Amino acid sequence: MTQRRDWLKGAAALGLATQLPAHAQPGQAASAPAPARAWQNWSGSARCQPSQWLLPADEAELARLLPRSTGPLRCVGAGHSFTALVPTPGSLVALDRLSGLVAVDKARGLVRVRAGTRLGQLARLLDAEGLALHNQPDIDVQSLAGALATGTHGTGAELPALHAHVRGLRLVTPAGEVLEITAERDADLLAAAQVSLGALGVVSEFTLAVRPRYMLRRRVWVAPTEELLAQAPELARSHRHFEMFVLPFTGYGAAITHAEVAPGAAEPLHTDDEDLLADLRKLRDWLGRWPELRRWTAAQLVRRAHPEAAQDWSWRLLSTVRPTRFNESEYHLPREQGVACLREIVQTLERRNEVFFPIEFRYVKGDGAWLSPFHGRDSCSVACHAAQGEAHDYLIGELGPVFRHHGGRPHWGKLHDLAAPQLAALYPRFADFQALRRRLDPQDRLLNVHLAQLFGAAHG
Repeated sequence: MTQRRDWLKGAAALGLATQLPAHAQPGQAASAPAPARAWQNWSGSARCQPSQWLLPADEAELARLLPRSTGPLRCVGAGHSFTALVPTPGSLVALDRLSGLVAVDKARGLVRVRAGTRLGQLARLLDAEGLALHNQPDIDVQSLAGALATGTHGTGAELPALHAHVRGLRLVTPAGEVLEITAERDADLLAAAQVSLGALGVVSEFTLAVRPRYMLRRRVWVAPTEELLAQAPELARSHRHFEMFVLPFTGYGAAITHAEVAPGAAEPLHTDDEDLLADLRKLRDWLGRWPELRRWTAAQLVRRAHPEAAQDWSWRLLSTVRPTRFNESEYHLPREQGVACLREIVQTLERRNEVFFPIEFRYVKGDGAWLSPFHGRDSCSVACHAAQGEAHDYLIGELGPVFRHHGGRPHWGKLHDLAAPQLAALYPRFADFQALRRRLDPQDRLLNVHLAQLFGAAHG
């Protein structure tokens, strides 16, 4: 992500200014909702025409706007969720102006940060303070609020998802009430709000546990898929971070490890991931009718890849650029089921000659958030992708049953077709979350069509 520069923040602010009402000036609170503009997510899988955009400049304005705004009220970040969490014919709340660090407590390892801050921006702000997140996802353009609300995670057998490091937050309910939630005062409420899908209210600010910044050594190598599947549990146990990408129709996979090292000279990351993806797509297009020839040719290409290494501060290595757009489904399996599920997913995908995207496999530590996909269990995650503009219904129709057979829970921001009855069986605190949701939003103003399906509620 090193090619992104701070000027992007200014450019984003300029773009945001075009959303403000004509009588409002940048830096001033908008006194009325902005004119309605259409919205769609990053991949184009979800879109809507809201009746209005809400662009609060601070928490006080957010609390004033919510009670008098048209429902359904949905909050939008960077649009990197593939499910229909955001679409609404009512009001879209954008927290872009609620961005940046509020306070830093190095002695306690805590920071207060506004909810609209992008993960990449947060990583740079922390680095300037000599601090870092404990872990990062492989994409860092998401808003902090959106990433936490959907259970976004990185990889590491002993590293939990981002939300597990939330120590407190400020939540604005649909009625405009501001709740200060901390583990000390209300541990249950915090456990519910850590992963909330935006169904409890709009978070304006988080208190996060952070650590001193740290340097990582990255290694990447290619090996036969079966060899990596056999080694995966040990590789995950012996490295701070381990993940692998199975390359379909090649018989090979790529392993990536990160180990924490003493600070030293940086060796920047140079990756050819996009070139490899383009080559795999060409092989699909040229040899898709002849799977065995495609496999043999791809194996000749992939096995020649040389091992790669890099060393840098954590935020520069853990997140990477993803220029190629796609749609994605991801499930989180009990750890003991992870490798078996991955093997069956590979077999299922390779029945379809059009598949070419690598299959991502990661490890995540369990936590106690009520709607966390990792609630109460250490997990493995399997993510499958289809290029934007290509058919992707099989991600749900064919892969979904495989994931569920192995006890998988879907990533809240990735494509799935589960509804309230199935989710209630997967989440021990689902009923408790439902009760809290009804208390904080008794009129269901935060429920769009998708959330109504998830929570089994009527939607007018």
